[in-house]
Amino acid sequence: MRPVRAGLLFALIVALGPAARADDPKVLTRIAFGSCVDQDKPVPIFGAIAAAKPDLLLLLGDNMYADLDRKVKVTPEVIREKYAQMAKVPGFVKLKATCPMLGTWDDHDYGKNDAGAEWEHKDAAQKEFHDFFETPADSPRRAQKGVYHAEIYGPPGKRVQVIMLDTRYFRSPLKKGPFDAKLRTAPYLPNTDADATLLGTEQWKWLETQLKKPAELRLLVSSIQVISDEHPFEKWATFPKEREKLYALLKSAGASGVMILSGDRHLADISVDPIAIGYPLYDVTSSGFNQSSKNWRAPELNSKRVGGMPHGDNFGFITIDWTDNPRVSVQICDEDGDTTCGFKVRLATLKGTGTAATTAPVGPKPPEGVLTPAEAAKKAGETVKVQFVVQSIGGKANLYLNSDKDFRAKDNFAVVVPVKVQKGALAKGDIEKLVGATIRVTGKVETNKQGSATLEVADEKAFEVVKE
Repeated sequence: MRPVRAGLLFALIVALGPAARADDPKVLTRIAFGSCVDQDKPVPIFGAIAAAKPDLLLLLGDNMYADLDRKVKVTPEVIREKYAQMAKVPGFVKLKATCPMLGTWDDHDYGKNDAGAEWEHKDAAQKEFHDFFETPADSPRRAQKGVYHAEIYGPPGKRVQVIMLDTRYFRSPLKKGPFDAKLRTAPYLPNTDADATLLGTEQWKWLETQLKKPAELRLLVSSIQVISDEHPFEKWATFPKEREKLYALLKSAGASGVMILSGDRHLADISVDPIAIGYPLYDVTSSGFNQSSKNWRAPELNSKRVGGMPHGDNFGFITIDWTDNPRVSVQICDEDGDTTCGFKVRLATLKGTGTAATTAPVGPKPPEGVLTPAEAAKKAGETVKVQFVVQSIGGKANLYLNSDKDFRAKDNFAVVVPVKVQKGALAKGDIEKLVGATIRVTGKVETNKQGSATLEVADEKAFEVVKE
């Protein structure tokens, strides 16, 4: 896959102007993201991003570098000067005219390498951040502490929520170990203090509120990596209790459709944790726009990696197919706009299981002797009668009627209709119309290789569509 090459399309793109606002019902289908841009160097990748025609661009932090010159003490005036320089980069000017932008900060645009709550100029840096992103003068965001922010784009059924976290303003001190000659750095150690925090009390409360808002896809932006935890640098694992708290909140809020976007590392990485929140949690790192190593280097340790680009400038690109059974495609692209790695995932796979999750319709109450899927799943090897609302249908030859929208879910109960019985009331065309219908089926419960329960239909007499 390849979004679009940069070139003569710029004139048309700039003329079209911004394509979406948070109060606009326009459906987002193309979202670009990335981080880490030194305003003193050329940024050819901005042309490739603009040519890909994103509906929205997410800037994940280090949107300029205020502290690279160690001879210059960073002050609010220096931060303002560096932002002004970034605003004049020709590629950025064209990109800004191409699409709307949302951003958060990381350490270098915050003003100090690896800095947290202790940074003396954090309030002044926040003002310069808002001036650069043109936050309205009367916006409550200018009065709050920290630059965290969220927006929801699109109509019901096609909503994209973007949650921009602030991992700097409230962050507790880092703990550093002794210099490691093999790593050529002094690694950061886990800060397990009882009061250690990444987000701070108010931001945690705000995040919980945001996760309970309805949305189909949630892009959770963290300037530092959440899942990758084997490298010695900054990461959520440096505050292990905070990462556990994040995972617990995502589960308890029933937040479906979550995908993490991160930056900071000057490389691209795709990590996935299949168990942290009850469904596959992806962390897609894109870094940097012009700060990556231009020469080959080996990938750093990451046992949760499913794809990556350890060297070369890059940006991320998300394409959303909102048609039946929506699918999200995520690409990491190089400075030419060519895809180097990526993945696809159905939104149905990113389904929360917490108390606030959208619950599946239960249909009419089963009569005495008829089991729910959860009850039937405990009767492996026994012949039972089970009743549930069909949430999804899959299969090409044999058909599978699932009690869960995600057929891979551990608690999914699948009624299997083999080819040999697909006739009469069980004809394939009729079965494929049963999503949302309540069925009652008799048969022997088996357990498949994934550990989920199944029941195979033996004949038409064993299958019934319940009329409500």
